[in-house]
Amino acid sequence: MYVIKVKGIAKIPDYVQLRDEKFTLLAYFRVDRPDKSLDKLGLGDKLPYIMDIIKDLPFGQIAKLDI
Repeated sequence: MYVIKVKGIAKIPDYVQLRDEKFTLLAYFRVDRPDKSLDKLGLGDKLPYIMDIIKDLPFGQIAKLDI
């Protein structure tokens, strides 16, 4: 699974994309509101791990998650 942090502009907030190995979009959520999206994917228990990676990830870069 891959994570991409997207920088928002003006009134559009920052977002995160979660993508699978084929780069299909699995989830798209605001950085400050990940709960519902991660719960839908069954990753609610991995929330602290995912948010730690997102916190340190520069905008526009792709990181691989080992989940």
